[in-house]
Amino acid sequence: MKYCAVQSFRKKLSEKAARLSESNGVVFEVAMSATKEDVAKAVEVLFGVKPTKVNVVITKGKVKTFRGRSTGTQRKVKKAYVSLPADANLDLSADMK
Repeated sequence: MKYCAVQSFRKKLSEKAARLSESNGVVFEVAMSATKEDVAKAVEVLFGVKPTKVNVVITKGKVKTFRGRSTGTQRKVKKAYVSLPADANLDLSADMK
């Protein structure tokens, strides 16, 4: 398991993440170099639960205009959608920032 995959491991809070949490799904923002296997191992080590499925998505940064003059680009983000077993209960609010 790569250390960089665990280093930037944080929970994503969004409407889609809230909907997924109802069916034992969790969304994490992970390092760009992390793979599905790295994310699965990190969930096992950090929370003691073996995930049933892991999907990884890279969202591209949006182009933004600042006060009509200059433009910039937001950063790219890699998200991991993790499905957990039905009997798994995680308290992520205490562990994650």
